[in-house]
Amino acid sequence: MTLAAKPYLQTVSIRPDAEIDFDAYPFNIPAVRELGHLEFHPDVTFFVGENGAGKSTVLEGIALALGYSPEGGTKNFQLRTAESESSLHDVLRLARSFRKPRDGYFLRAESFYNVATFMDEVGYLDSYGGKSLHARSHGEAFMALLTHKFRGRGLYLLDEPEAALSPNRQLAALTAIHQLVQDESQFIIATHSPILLSYPHAKILQFDSTGITEVAFEDTEHYAVTRDFLNNYPRRLEQLLADE
Repeated sequence: MTLAAKPYLQTVSIRPDAEIDFDAYPFNIPAVRELGHLEFHPDVTFFVGENGAGKSTVLEGIALALGYSPEGGTKNFQLRTAESESSLHDVLRLARSFRKPRDGYFLRAESFYNVATFMDEVGYLDSYGGKSLHARSHGEAFMALLTHKFRGRGLYLLDEPEAALSPNRQLAALTAIHQLVQDESQFIIATHSPILLSYPHAKILQFDSTGITEVAFEDTEHYAVTRDFLNNYPRRLEQLLADE
């Protein structure tokens, strides 16, 4: 039997010896409480669900357990402007590949501005294309990550990257993600984007009030609602905007 290098991050679970108060945050979130034993796809795993369902909380917990800053960035970048992270990372058990990834990054859309500011202050811009991230649009800055900063054979954690991207840029991001996957990279992405979710053969984990379940792309609310609205938008607008 030949061992595979990927997935670099194979599984995550809550340590059986952990002392947990299930009435306290974040363990009072159903998906966190029922975390169980998550297995990751070698290429791309998506976390989906409503706001507050716990997908970003779990992604943050994984990132912190791996050694990333709560604000995001590389492991060499440690920035903390607020004490807002949960304690989930303290009780996680991670199973990893025998081979360490060569590269890695944790992107948080909500704190990327702070990361960009720090990069400007220290002048560390070569790996971001040699140009200030603040001299670009938010979408251009994120694309600079995908095309310049991410070097391949890496483990990349992305929290709602579509917040910075137009639909066309989301399509470009799909291409960049695929090129990095072909270069032995693994992605774990929390997203609301049906465009990103369409990535072939990805594993999609749905976070909701019952816990975490694997779903097909066509069975996600993101696909169903978007498809229904675009196919029936005059009628849907009439229903949505009708006077009570």
